[in-house]
Amino acid sequence: MQISTEKENSKLTVTVSGRIDTVTAPELEKYALDHMEGITEMALDLADVEYVSSAGLRALLQIHKDMSKQGKLKLLNINTAVKEIFGMIGFSRIFTIE
Repeated sequence: MQISTEKENSKLTVTVSGRIDTVTAPELEKYALDHMEGITEMALDLADVEYVSSAGLRALLQIHKDMSKQGKLKLLNINTAVKEIFGMIGFSRIFTIE
């Protein structure tokens, strides 16, 4: 998994590529939480994420929970397979997906 960020004032875009799985999910969660200070809007760009495991879903949910205390989180460019999983487990009702 690769992670990069782009910050503009209090808006942070985190671009993720690769797999979000048991090995990489804790890294993504820690990265997002470490960069959350002073952020009121966070976007996770998942265009190049090909797989999200249950550990990855848990990490995304934790990021959402923490971010909702100070602002909003949205998910961008989710591929069809991941979007289907989100729909099946109800994440599409929890997350703002663009």
